[in-house]
Order: sequence, then structure tokens, then C-alpha cells
Amino acid sequence: MAEFQEVFASLKDVNGWMTEGQAHRLWNRAKELSPGDRVVEIGSFQGRSMCVLATAAPEGVELIAIDPHGGNDRGPQELDGYVEEAESDHQIFLANLTKAGVRDRVTHLRKFSDAALTDVPGDVQLLYVDGAHRFAPASADIRQWGAKVSNGGHLLVHDSFSSIGVTLALSVTTFWSTQWIYEGRSQSMTQFKKGPNTFSQRCGSLLRQLAQLPYFAKNVLYKVLLSLKLKPVAKALGSTGEWPY
Repeated sequence: MAEFQEVFASLKDVNGWMTEGQAHRLWNRAKELSPGDRVVEIGSFQGRSMCVLATAAPEGVELIAIDPHGGNDRGPQELDGYVEEAESDHQIFLANLTKAGVRDRVTHLRKFSDAALTDVPGDVQLLYVDGAHRFAPASADIRQWGAKVSNGGHLLVHDSFSSIGVTLALSVTTFWSTQWIYEGRSQSMTQFKKGPNTFSQRCGSLLRQLAQLPYFAKNVLYKVLLSLKLKPVAKALGSTGEWPY
């Protein structure tokens, strides 16, 4: 725990949307891996999460970061029109990996996630999805990249039960799945384990995910209030005043 806290504290100036609890979940899943295993991250932005993954993963674990740094789907309410920031995000990403001492360990594919599929042959043991949050690309990432995850491997999805698009994507890919079991969440980061499951396990996984819908409704309400410039009202209802993630 002390090692994790030291690493997380070192990333305080790295931009990104990841809480300490979410970072700790990534850290723990990466720590469990063995040499020869592979981590794939979809949506790296400026490197906050990849620095955690790469620092935690044992030597011999392959680390692949996929992000086009194209100026679109850049962050909350930043869907398009950020071309000028794109190259800056890319350079900051590389600089942050260097500062964390993990740049040599990480392979960066500067591509959209669907275009990078053929660049990663073979199995993945840990998949972290924090890419485009609209329904179509989010569901495609979970389906296409999730198919590469080996049995016993993990899928973590950011902005679950926070983003409408991501939550809808989960509803068609994980809610009633023969291969994914819901294991819990840290704020809006959900965790699934891959492997064949029984009817009763699927029912349990579905019910545990449905139980998160009140949390989802609350986050959507906060987003509406913040979009309407009603931060005091959102805070009165329990919001931190920040975009929920």
C-alpha cells in the first residue's frame, strides 16, 4: 500500500480523470500479472492510468497503450475540435511516462482502437477501457477487445454508471453475458472477470449491475445540473461540484 501511495502521489500533476480508489484497483490487477502476460489500455490521454499500470506490472509483462491523440473524445464535454491540443497531449503523455520511469516498457499505438486490433495478435490478460464514451465505440471496444481477453483475465471499464453511452454499452455486453462476471466497482470504474459462467452466476452478475442504476441516475442528475450552471444545487444534493467520474 505504501508503494502505491507513493506512486499515486507522484502523479498529482498528471492530468486525467482517475480517483485514488480507481488507481488502486488498476494497481492491484496489474500486480497480479505474470511475465509474458499482456496489458492493453484504450484511452491513455496524458498517461495517468498507464503510469500506474506500468509501475505495478511485474517485469516481463507487455504494456500497450492505445490512443490516437487526435483531438476528439478528449475528456468530459470535449468530443471534437481539439486538434491543436492533440500533439501537446501526445508529447505530455510521453513525458509523463518518462518521468515515471516506464516509457521504455510501454508500446504506444497512436491509432483509434478499432484500427489497432490487428496490431495486437494473441491474448490479453488485463484490458482497461477508457476510450470514446458514446454507445457505438464503447460497445465495440468491449466486444472486440474483450474477445481478446483470456479466460481468467480482467476487463475494467471507466465511466461505467456515469456516462450514458458507456452504461448503455454495458447493458448490451455485460448485463447478461455468458463470459463476463461483474466483480464490483471503484466509483465509476467497473471490474469484470472473463470465463464461462452458469445461469445462476449470470443472474447474480445481472442483479449486481442493476443495483448500480441508482448511482447512475444520481450521476446523470449531477451532470445535468452542472451543464445548466447549477453547481450550488448539485452540491446541495451531494455532488462534489466536479464532473462525476
